[in-house]
Amino acid sequence: MASILSLKNISKSYGRIRALKDVSFDVPGGSVFGILGPNGSGKTTLLGIVMDVLSANSGQYTWFGNPPSEKQRRDIGTLLETPNFYHYLSGQHNLEITASIKHKSPEDIERVIRLVRLYERKDSKFQTYSLGMKQRLAIAACLLGDPAVLVFDEPTNGLDPSGIAEIRQLIIELAAAGKTIILASHLLAEVEKVCTHVAILQQGVLIRSGDIQSVLSQAEWLEVAAPDMNKLREVLEHYRAVKKINQFQNVLQVYFDGVPDAVMLNKYCFEQGVILNFLQIKKKSLESEFIELTNNVSN
Repeated sequence: MASILSLKNISKSYGRIRALKDVSFDVPGGSVFGILGPNGSGKTTLLGIVMDVLSANSGQYTWFGNPPSEKQRRDIGTLLETPNFYHYLSGQHNLEITASIKHKSPEDIERVIRLVRLYERKDSKFQTYSLGMKQRLAIAACLLGDPAVLVFDEPTNGLDPSGIAEIRQLIIELAAAGKTIILASHLLAEVEKVCTHVAILQQGVLIRSGDIQSVLSQAEWLEVAAPDMNKLREVLEHYRAVKKINQFQNVLQVYFDGVPDAVMLNKYCFEQGVILNFLQIKKKSLESEFIELTNNVSN
């Protein structure tokens, strides 16, 4: 899959403060690419650089395989800060002004306002919108002209659970329509629900990047239980590839050198005279993986 955005050794400092250090990764076309990290990790700085709002101290990046240009930036839908609309004007009127500023056709307004499910409220004043509706109107403004790439900085910031769910669903629908979406967020559980790829930043350093499955590829284990837990543990200690066994409440957590095979483990236990009454594959969440990775960097 061709790269939409490619970064090579991007670094940025503010005096003695290092915001980014030699960050390199590729964003595949058609992906939902999450740039993850706590506040101060460099996410917003990175997006500012690739959208030419900020200049890097060193390194380079390309869009669609070419050096960045003003024309490319006009063809990318961007939401990098709090939406700036006129509170006393309707959603429709605000989009008309945005379309004029961006040199986009006003005929596209009905399409985008329907996409974000605000058509029934298009004539209501912006000040009457909920926070989630305001954010959806900002995304509608990004969609004017039907750009192939969307760049969002913390698109669910400050929203309640209902508003977060609305933006999440909208991102899923836009991705299904073929958009490449790049978003920065610290809400790891939310990102895990929508992203296909991630880049994890901590204090300006890229810790890990890739597709979600590869980032979490070594984060699986099995939880098992049997009527005779002592015998189960003894049997498992002789099973090939078992690396570690932990007791957790009424189950054993079994870790492996590699990806666990639940079917083979169940068969092995049966052959050793142990019948399992509980067997479940467990996978570490992106949030817990992130905490471990960032703690390793901090230490």
